[in-house]
Amino acid sequence: MLNILGKRYLFFAISLAMIIPGLIVMAIFGLPLSIDFKGGSLLEVEFASKTLPAPAEVVALYNDLGITDAQVTTTGNNTLLVRSSFIDEDVRAKVIQEMNSRFNDTVTVLRFDSVGPTIGKEVAGRATLAVSIAALAVIIYITWAFRGVHNAFRYGVCAIIAMIHDVLVVISLVSIGGVLFGWQVDALFLTALLSVIGFSVQDKVVVFDRIRENSQIYRKLDFEKLANHSIVQTLQRSINTQLMTVEYMLLAIALFGGITLREFAIILLVGLFMGTYSSIFIAAPSLVIWESGEWRNWFKRGAKPASV
Repeated sequence: MLNILGKRYLFFAISLAMIIPGLIVMAIFGLPLSIDFKGGSLLEVEFASKTLPAPAEVVALYNDLGITDAQVTTTGNNTLLVRSSFIDEDVRAKVIQEMNSRFNDTVTVLRFDSVGPTIGKEVAGRATLAVSIAALAVIIYITWAFRGVHNAFRYGVCAIIAMIHDVLVVISLVSIGGVLFGWQVDALFLTALLSVIGFSVQDKVVVFDRIRENSQIYRKLDFEKLANHSIVQTLQRSINTQLMTVEYMLLAIALFGGITLREFAIILLVGLFMGTYSSIFIAAPSLVIWESGEWRNWFKRGAKPASV
């Protein structure tokens, strides 16, 4: 039988190797928040000639109008995407008029979104609240669902630890993607994150439920062996459910779904995979460490004086 739990510290190290680089990038460059969370304006335009001006020329146009923080990118659909601080409809009209005149072309506005700083802060606060409520609901539900098991609360806490692991992986991915590919944390990202949390909890309930069932059958078996046996029993089901269905669909969307869906699909692709990964390699090992009292040995070793 596969000894998955015997290599738990290796899997912990792999997780840290995935999370820490992204957190370092986030500490240096900050989380790439979109206008949904920090306020600002997003303008997407199309030129009739299909010839796009250089981004530097558009930035210079914005500077001439007193907007000094414009960021210009091109899309795969031959359109221009301009992010800037908050501008109203009057300023937007001036920008379009100046583009028509300066670039001697007909400009069509495909999208214009503006969010004030106050609304952006409110959205960020509500997003944080939504994730916090989801985490609390997970603890309450799992504690109630496993109420017949000794130390049922630990199952809920370990599920949250693994869920936080999944969230950190996703945040690290977006932080690196923000630097390399211009990704941003927007409302669509929040949708993906909450979906990851939901799927993550589902996987953990499946693994924990099998541990609960086996604990009634193999009562004299050591808890680590019992948990490892339960993981192996659910391994095929987890792989079939994730890789053979959801992951392939998301991979197809990421490759062929267009640039507007690519970031969303990649975040879901990685996040759902990590949900399955953490159920097997993070949640269950954390529960074993807690149930066996192994964590106490860490402090005992740390408290011992160094030998001379």
